[in-house]
Amino acid sequence: MRDPNNESVFTWGAPPLKFGVGALAEVGLEVAATGAASCLVITDPGVRAAGIPDQVKDHIVAAGVKAEIFDGVAVEPTDESIESAIDFARQADWDCFVAVGGGSAMDTAKAVNLLTTHPGELLDYVTPPIGGGSAPTGPLKPMIAIPTTAGTGSESTTICVIDFLGLHLKAGISHARLRPSLAIIDPLTTVSLPPAVTAASGMDVLSHALESYTSVRFDAKPAPEDPMRRPAFCGSNPISDVWCEMALSLVGKYLRRAVMNGRDLEARHQMMLASTYAGTGFGNAGTHLPHANAYPVAGAVKSYQAEDYPPMPMVPHGQAVSSTAAAVFRWTYPADPGRHLRAAELLGGQTFTTTDGADALAHVLSELMSDIGMPSGLRSFGYEASDIDTLVDGTMKQTRQLAVVPRPVTRESLTQIFTESL
Repeated sequence: MRDPNNESVFTWGAPPLKFGVGALAEVGLEVAATGAASCLVITDPGVRAAGIPDQVKDHIVAAGVKAEIFDGVAVEPTDESIESAIDFARQADWDCFVAVGGGSAMDTAKAVNLLTTHPGELLDYVTPPIGGGSAPTGPLKPMIAIPTTAGTGSESTTICVIDFLGLHLKAGISHARLRPSLAIIDPLTTVSLPPAVTAASGMDVLSHALESYTSVRFDAKPAPEDPMRRPAFCGSNPISDVWCEMALSLVGKYLRRAVMNGRDLEARHQMMLASTYAGTGFGNAGTHLPHANAYPVAGAVKSYQAEDYPPMPMVPHGQAVSSTAAAVFRWTYPADPGRHLRAAELLGGQTFTTTDGADALAHVLSELMSDIGMPSGLRSFGYEASDIDTLVDGTMKQTRQLAVVPRPVTRESLTQIFTESL
C-alpha cells in the first residue's frame, strides 16, 4: 500500500531538439526565428580551434543576425571562468545565446543567461547547503545548445555545474528556466574528438543512464510541501526509465567502437543518440552517488594530468563519475536487485541472474572501462587513504544527488565506497 505521505506525481521535461547529420547548418534559421537581433556564441578554445563555432557564427550572420564569439570557457568551468564570461556578456545587450561545446560551454552559457537577466551572484542560486538556493524570478533569454561531445547531456537539462575553486568542490544550480530552449545535435561535430575524451564523455553518458535508472522511485520519496517547488530530480519514473534503457543498450554496443575508431560514423551517431536519451532521462530522474562523489574528486585534485586534455590539474568529469561507480552499484544493489541485473544485461549484452548478484553490474562496468582505457582507481588521480575524509565531506554536501540515492547515505557507507575505489 502506498504511503500517503509520499509523492504521487512525477515531473518530466525536455527541450525541443533537432538531431541528424547536417543539423548544425540550421542554427542561423533557428536564431532568427526567436526574433533576436543579436546573439552571443559561447565556446572554449579547443572547440573553436576545430572550427565549429565559427561555422555557427557564419550561419547566424547569414540569417541576418549580429553575432559574436566568446571562446574563454574553461574545460571544467570554475566560478572564476564563469564570472569572466558573465563580465564579457554584460558589455552588450544580447537577445540570444548559443552554446557550442561540451558540458563546460553549455553550463557556462546557462550561468551567463541567468546572471545577465537576474541580479545576484552564482552562489546565491547554488543548491543548499553550499549556496543560497534562490530561484530565477522571471524568464531567461532564448538559449540554443549545440553539443560537440557524446557525453554531458547538458543540452537537455536544467542543471549548471560549477567548480568553486575556493571551496575545492563542485556544486550545481538547478531550475527549469535554465533548460535550453532548443538543442541542435549533429553527430559530425564529434568526429574529431580524441580517444581519451571520447571515452570519458561516453562514461558520463553511461553514468547518467545508470544512476537515473537505479535512483529512488519517485513515489518512494516524501511529497513536497509546495507542489510548485518540486525538485528537478524527481527519481526514477516510467518515462525516464525508457530513455535510460535505450541509452544503456547503445553505450554497450557502440562506445568501444567510438573510442577505438573515431571515424566510425555509425558509432558516433549512435553515441550521440545515447547521450540524448540519457540526457532526457537523467535531466528528470536525476543522478545520484557516482556524480555526488565526482564533485569532490574533481574539486580536490592537485596534480593529475589527463591524456588528450589541456595541461592542467584536472580530473575530467567522465573519469570522476566512473571512478567510484563499480563500488557504488555493488552498494546500491540491495535496493533493487532486479533493476541492477537488468542494467547489466542491457550494457553487457548477456543474461544475468540473482546468482551473479551485486558483482554483475560492477563486472560489466569494470570490463568496459578497461577496454576503453579509463583510469583504474582514485590513486590514478593522486588520492590516498588519507584523503578519504575530505572526499566524504564533499559528497555529503551534494544534497541534490543525495536526495535520490536508493539507500540511506552515511559517512560510514561513503568511507567504504571510497576505500574500495582507491
